[in-house]
Amino acid sequence: MARDSDKRNFALRTEDGEEVSVFSGSTPRQAALKAARDLDDPGSSEDAADREPIRLREKGTTKVHVYEGWAWKESPPDVDMDEWDADSPDDVWMNQVDEITKANVSKQGVEHLDEI
Repeated sequence: MARDSDKRNFALRTEDGEEVSVFSGSTPRQAALKAARDLDDPGSSEDAADREPIRLREKGTTKVHVYEGWAWKESPPDVDMDEWDADSPDDVWMNQVDEITKANVSKQGVEHLDEI
């Protein structure tokens, strides 16, 4: 697992260049997946999900990573409480929600801004 010092910050940019939020990750793709899960209207399945452009500027640089992202809702996987390991409580919360949001991204390229 990456330490916090390995995290980088990426600003989500709108069409007009305004930076509206920041996502962190050790790679641009990791930040883009987080941004994709925040898309306004996730589809009912991966195939039905609308593809939307995601533009992330790496903080402290002029590099803009451009992705096509999509998100969809689906039922969480079943967690068998009889086989649940008390040392891994990460999956227990899934029994308490009806839907989870999943996302995927496809890198389109990298652009460089003239200035920040």
